[in-house]
Parts: sequence; structure tokens; C-alpha cells
Amino acid sequence: MNEQQDLRGMFLVLARRFGFLTEQCCDNCCGTEISLQQSHILFEIKRLNRPSVQEAANALGVDITTFSRQVKALAEKGLVNKTPHPDDNRIQVLTLSAQGEAINSSLDRQVNHHLRQVLSHLSEFERESVIRSIGLLNDAMLKSDSCCSPLR
Repeated sequence: MNEQQDLRGMFLVLARRFGFLTEQCCDNCCGTEISLQQSHILFEIKRLNRPSVQEAANALGVDITTFSRQVKALAEKGLVNKTPHPDDNRIQVLTLSAQGEAINSSLDRQVNHHLRQVLSHLSEFERESVIRSIGLLNDAMLKSDSCCSPLR
């Protein structure tokens, strides 16, 4: 097996395991049924701070039609607010409702708790190295022309 196959396999397994971890948190969140994709939308709305529908969809790399359906479902659950942009009524701005904020915070706490538990199996030096390396990898991916541009 060559180095590229090993790297691909490592990243696929890591992504799959992280997906299982976050999906498990969504299943047990605050008595509200929320999908993994919807949890990502809540996270991005919070991270981007009042994004337009298009900005949030682009950040997630999701088709606008699919994204709009998910946002509509979140709005119907009372988790997301859509309001017209003050300068252009054609643009919808997204914010989290108080309940959406609470669920997003709960998800953050749960996922961070599980990640701290995973990292607890490493020495302090190893934990710091992993966290620093993830930051470096994210930065390198943002600079790459071949991937990852939606999260900019």
C-alpha cells in the first residue's frame, strides 16, 4: 500500500468516526429531533453570525435547494429565524432562535466532552500536538486550490 492510500484511509476512518460521534450527540439532544446535517447548519449560522442563506449554504458546500429545505424544517421547529436583509429584501438572513442557541450550545458541549474523553487517552504533549496539527491542516486546506474552499 502506498502512502496516498494510507492517508486516504486514515482520513476516511477519522471522518467516519467523527461523524458517528456527532450523530450520536444529535440523537440525544434536548428532546428535539435534529439530523446531523441540521446540526451542521446550526453550527454554521452561529459561526458566520447572521449569514445569508446563500453564504451558509456555500460554507457547508450544500446545494441551495437542499439547504433551503433543511432551513425551512429548522424554522418550523422554531430553531432558526429567517429575516429579510435590511438593504435587500431578496436576501434572507439567518439567525438562531433562543431554542436554536440552546440546542447548538448543548451539541457543542456534548461533542467537546466526547472529544476531550477521546483525547484523554493521549499525553498532554500528544493532545497539544494533535490540536495544533488539526489547526495547521485546516489552514493548509484553506490555502489549497484543490479542495475545501466552501469553508472560507
